Amino acid sequence: MAKYFDVHPENPQPRTIAQVADSIRADALIAYPTDSCYALGCRLGSRDGIERIRTIRRLDDRHHFTLVCQDFSQLGQFVRVDNDVFRAIKASTPGSYTFILPATKEVPRMLQHPKKKTVGVRIPDHVVTQALLTELGEPLLSSTLLLPDEEEPMTQGWEIKDRLDHVLDGVVDSGDCGTEPTTVIDFSGGEAEIVRRGAGDTSRFE
Repeated sequence: MAKYFDVHPENPQPRTIAQVADSIRADALIAYPTDSCYALGCRLGSRDGIERIRTIRRLDDRHHFTLVCQDFSQLGQFVRVDNDVFRAIKASTPGSYTFILPATKEVPRMLQHPKKKTVGVRIPDHVVTQALLTELGEPLLSSTLLLPDEEEPMTQGWEIKDRLDHVLDGVVDSGDCGTEPTTVIDFSGGEAEIVRRGAGDTSRFE
């Protein structure tokens, strides 16, 4: 049964955020809000969490997982970014974008694309997510909470708890955060390739 965390959207309660972070460190799989839509999240090195996300979303091994980072300095530990790409990403963060980039050795092999050795990274513009990342001290391994055969993510914490209570360990609810997933930009080939058009404006990458 998933524990329900009711978090204030503008002033997240430190004690509650600390409880969520402790559960993640203990290998919990949670659903949490972002600046685009709800996501599934777990500890960076959690093999169990990865497998559970794959099962819930029916993902194959070519799916790009995302490392949700607190800031640019943290992001830079996990992906290789040249100067041109640095400027493009810096101008778009924090925000509703996921960037696919070559992974560094800090990224567990099980998170990397099996052929490209890439991983997704993003810096969200969401008060609750940022509070959680600050408390956690490392990125959250994440994937959009979009269930198989459904076109839109769930937007309400109570609905997520009701439907996924048996497969999650926690649900963080800070109100509605929308249905549109992030815009995905692949920089792994050097040039910006728009993989998915979502909540982030794509004009600067076209």
